[in-house]
Amino acid sequence: MWRYIIKRVFIALMLVFVVTSIVFLVIHLIPGDPAMLLLSGGGVDPAPEVVDAMRRRLGLDLPIWTQYINYVTGILQGDFGTSFQDDHPVAEEIAKRLPRTIELILAATALSILIGVPLGILAALQHGKYVDRTLALGAGLMLSVPVFVTGTLMVLLFAQELRWVPAGGFVAFSRDPVQHLIFLLMPAATIAIGFSAAIFRMTRTTVLETLKRDWVRTARAKGLPGSVVIRRHVVRNAMGPVMTVIGLQMGTLLGGTVLVEYVFNWPGLSGFLVVAVESRDYPEVQGIILVISFLFIMLNLLVDLLYSVLDPRIRLE
Repeated sequence: MWRYIIKRVFIALMLVFVVTSIVFLVIHLIPGDPAMLLLSGGGVDPAPEVVDAMRRRLGLDLPIWTQYINYVTGILQGDFGTSFQDDHPVAEEIAKRLPRTIELILAATALSILIGVPLGILAALQHGKYVDRTLALGAGLMLSVPVFVTGTLMVLLFAQELRWVPAGGFVAFSRDPVQHLIFLLMPAATIAIGFSAAIFRMTRTTVLETLKRDWVRTARAKGLPGSVVIRRHVVRNAMGPVMTVIGLQMGTLLGGTVLVEYVFNWPGLSGFLVVAVESRDYPEVQGIILVISFLFIMLNLLVDLLYSVLDPRIRLE
């Protein structure tokens, strides 16, 4: 077990290194000069000597391999560099915004599990009946609607028409916990609509497959109550693939909440990435993608370990 964990962690770190290297090279090979972009904000082209001075200050005059070595060395020391835009340490900005994105993802995941898993089990137990067909149709519709459309419709309905919640924004939890949760509800629910549908479909499929297994028929033949069979034998064995879907979806959301954060003005990491890309802020883009990649890979490792706990048949050699 420990050998497996160490092996997976090593592979994960190698993947992070590869992703970071690719991102560094791609960003630096894209046409355009960040120094020129910074200096031409007033619509007037700066003098060449001014641009050269800015490039030296930003370290862009060095060979690309020297920049790469400096970047990797800084990461190993916990230094993600300094923003080209405001000279603030990138690590501080990431540390400020990352918890907000993680909070949004966790809230959306909790809502999705509470909705998707019970309804998926219900649909499987009512297979072929009206309840099953209705829930399956609803899940298909929820998956087919883009998240930005869902978010916009929710703003129009609940914020502008009914005026139950604000259209968007952010209040720190330490300042006003109630307002913080109110602002969190709408973006989390927007993500949960599609997320819960994916969980529902996977839960329904795996429960249906598990109900056909020999051990389930054996448990019923022994006279075990139906609720015990479902809880102990069906649900537990069916949750492995569901956990995989949840883990992959959460990893995707780490960098995929851009539209939701934009629609609801949620100051998370994904929206920060968009601004960094638009301004060609190399340190910010590299730091954000490094953090997202690391969390995504570690999350998948955690899912693999949980899979082995949920399904004892799996042996990690």
